[in-house]
Amino acid sequence: MKKNYSNNKNLVENLKKGNKDAYAYLMDTYYHKLCIYAQSLSRDIYISEDIVQNVFLRIWEQHDKLKETYSIKNYLYQSIYNEFINQYRKKNNLIAVETEYIKTLNTILEEDPKDIARLIALVKQEIQLLPPKSKKIFIMGKQEGLTYLEIAEHLNISFRTVENQMSKAFAIIRKKVGSKVDTILFMLLN
Repeated sequence: MKKNYSNNKNLVENLKKGNKDAYAYLMDTYYHKLCIYAQSLSRDIYISEDIVQNVFLRIWEQHDKLKETYSIKNYLYQSIYNEFINQYRKKNNLIAVETEYIKTLNTILEEDPKDIARLIALVKQEIQLLPPKSKKIFIMGKQEGLTYLEIAEHLNISFRTVENQMSKAFAIIRKKVGSKVDTILFMLLN
């Protein structure tokens, strides 16, 4: 088996055809080496294994897109690097969200509990007083967690109408509650 696939061109041709033996050869030959490389990037054995598995899975799912001119070894190492970068970016985005969440919680904790309770009641009241269309769209988006596109499809209205109604709702609530509306909405809706 190994002799048949040791030639790069033959290996890629067989991978393109979806040959399971070629895929097994690819994994047997490169899995451990790629895990070591991925671990040198991520400094975490579990993340490195996820990276390598994602790359092998993508190769299997998109085997018909491989080109015979690829050096499979170079392709694999470049794919590992790209997957590492993608996971790193996702992790950093998540860290930014978590940082914002903690910052908001700290802001809330610094407030007087009586003021917070009063503002929450005021926001709830203002949501109930919104014009019917704005109220429905606001609740669907902020309490039910639907995207603007999902709301538009559900209500059979345009995406732009959803945007306008949501902006209108926020403007009305901000006018009544003031600058702390985002913090209060964050507390109410999360």
